[in-house]
Amino acid sequence: MFEQFAGETRAAVSDALEEARLRGDRRIGTEHLLLGALSHQPAAAAGTGLGVDAGAVRDALRELDTEALTAVGVDARGVDRPPIPASRKRTPFTSSAKSVLGGALAEVRREGARRITPAHLLIALLETKEPDPAADVLTRLGVDRAAARERLRRAA
Repeated sequence: MFEQFAGETRAAVSDALEEARLRGDRRIGTEHLLLGALSHQPAAAAGTGLGVDAGAVRDALRELDTEALTAVGVDARGVDRPPIPASRKRTPFTSSAKSVLGGALAEVRREGARRITPAHLLIALLETKEPDPAADVLTRLGVDRAAARERLRRAA
């Protein structure tokens, strides 16, 4: 599947890996793919796609993390997770992130394209359901999934 990634999609996945490392996560999840795709899909941040940018997603993720910790009695305000040191081992994807990659491939096949672009990743991310982290963030940010999906498909 990775051989079908356009150059900017490979860069988006690399950015997702870096986002996971910076957040202190040991696996690449849908929230990391969302951040990576937004960094390589300028139309998404400009309002022709999702209508949100990576900064808003990072803020929403921080809020969700804080709320989850508070719900179990942990006060994490002012505490930052240290980044995970770089490793030579391949960082695994969560099962949800693998499903998103498969969904992006299905979207490419549906439209008859040759390469998976960041827009295809975003369309697949719009299909995630709560309690998935990307779905939670999109809901928190008020993203109209159906409208965003149509805008992304028209722009592709």
